[in-house]
Amino acid sequence: MTAAVIHPSAIVADGARLGSGVKIGPYSMVGPRVVLGDDVELVSHAVIDGNTTIGTGTRIFPFASIGHEPQDLKFHGEDSRLEIGERCTIREAVTINPGTEGGGMLTRIGNDCLIMANAHVAHDAIIGNNVIMANYVGIAGHVHVGDNVIFGGTCVIHQFTRIGSHAFVGAQSMVDGDVIPYGMAVGNRAALTGLNLVGLKRRKFDREAIHRLRAAYRQIFASEGTLIERVEDAAELFEHDQLVQDVVAFIRDAKDRPILSPRHSNEGE
Repeated sequence: MTAAVIHPSAIVADGARLGSGVKIGPYSMVGPRVVLGDDVELVSHAVIDGNTTIGTGTRIFPFASIGHEPQDLKFHGEDSRLEIGERCTIREAVTINPGTEGGGMLTRIGNDCLIMANAHVAHDAIIGNNVIMANYVGIAGHVHVGDNVIFGGTCVIHQFTRIGSHAFVGAQSMVDGDVIPYGMAVGNRAALTGLNLVGLKRRKFDREAIHRLRAAYRQIFASEGTLIERVEDAAELFEHDQLVQDVVAFIRDAKDRPILSPRHSNEGE
């Protein structure tokens, strides 16, 4: 075990639990119920409070405010939680709030996420692994984000919205509908503009699988019939294709928000 290194100007409350190799920089504050995993670093001026757990190797930069009570008028002091995964990077002035009674009592950030300066993650949001949020991204309450999603700068996600795995949301977008897995959304208000082909290629998805996904995309968002009819047709036609079935399952599970579509129903990629 390596003892924690705590700057003399930092304040660590009694009850806080610090793992091996933790570094707490100047003027940082750690609340009494905070758990910092091994090798967590608070660079300086970071404030961590509430019922908050931060995973191994995560780094938090100056003026971040992590774990303070939600910005929700329905919150009444319930003992909700915030969990941040391993090896995350949380940059300057980021704010992340814990959950509420109305949303499952938990906000969770996955592993290996990069949250850039001035971004906000609200109460009860569930964020997957390997997610990148550029500067000034705003994630509203109850949002669910899949793995490997990238958000461009200054985009905003409406409460209760789902963003599917491997999706891309362009800069300055206002997203008020669910974005399908592997999809790309851009605009204010955002529309689906195709598939995240750059992301799929970077992550080395099979070329033929991408071609099948593109064919299914054109079918699902064609102009004929209803969305449900087109989804069921795609499910049958591509019944053995995992990428297509991911999209089909995502659309079938829609509840709180509409599925984001292209601006014109007959638009392809």
